[in-house]
Amino acid sequence: MSAAPRAGFRLMHVHAHPDDESSKGAASTAMYVAEGVDVHVVTCTGGERGSILNPKMDRPDIASNITEIRRQEMERARDILGVRQDWLGFVDSGWPDGDPKPPLPEGCFGLMDVAEAAAPLVALIRAFKPHVVTTYDENGGYPHPDHIMCHKVGVHAFHAAADPEQYPDAGEPWQAAKLYYHHAFNWHKIEALHQAMLDHGLESPYGERLDSWKRDPSWDARVTTKVPCSEFFGVRDQALLAHATQIDPDGFWFAIPREIQEDVWPTEDFELVVSHVESTLPEDDLFAGIQPDA
Repeated sequence: MSAAPRAGFRLMHVHAHPDDESSKGAASTAMYVAEGVDVHVVTCTGGERGSILNPKMDRPDIASNITEIRRQEMERARDILGVRQDWLGFVDSGWPDGDPKPPLPEGCFGLMDVAEAAAPLVALIRAFKPHVVTTYDENGGYPHPDHIMCHKVGVHAFHAAADPEQYPDAGEPWQAAKLYYHHAFNWHKIEALHQAMLDHGLESPYGERLDSWKRDPSWDARVTTKVPCSEFFGVRDQALLAHATQIDPDGFWFAIPREIQEDVWPTEDFELVVSHVESTLPEDDLFAGIQPDA
């Protein structure tokens, strides 16, 4: 039996909440796992203050046990994707509502000191020794306070893990080769899927979003890496459905037929932010230019 083609490669995704690992990069995650990559998902918070977004699950018994239920959902998604996973243990900040927005709750992840919150992540990076780390852009992908803090913590830990002067009790320093940001909802992708739905005579879920999108061409150009992974869209969808409190099977996430997704946008998209190896842009592989461990 031949060895897995990606044996020796390691990938770490740093996410804010349970379900983020399934809504951002899940198909490429499943593809890399199938190829033998060791993938480690780090979940910063437990999603304790997240709303119940699936109306079929919006019941008092679910709401009163939301912390444990979201942990169980994460366990199912983890098994579907074939990843290892750790919790950083911080408390969800919630999504403040109002104008102006009210203060964040005391003790939540969004109010943590970045250097303090990064400490357990530095320890995980040094223990796991990922070649590639992914997290969110400086806007968090969308401006949820936990996503923005996840960005800050992820970037800080990526650099600090390689510095022997920082966190000296967190293990031997490790320099990951690359840092990427997810670009799950870039304008080009949404516009292409929207147009494909109209071309097929179907109602698009993206009309209002595109009408209100304040497009920045410089932002559109930030995607550097498109990973072909459409044959794993089904695994992604199963991982999404595992988060039953967050994902309505009759809602937004499944409004675009998978056949259209596979035809129009068969990749998951990333931005290469830091690289300590030579690779030519654009890329189609997060591990381009990286040599696996022997």
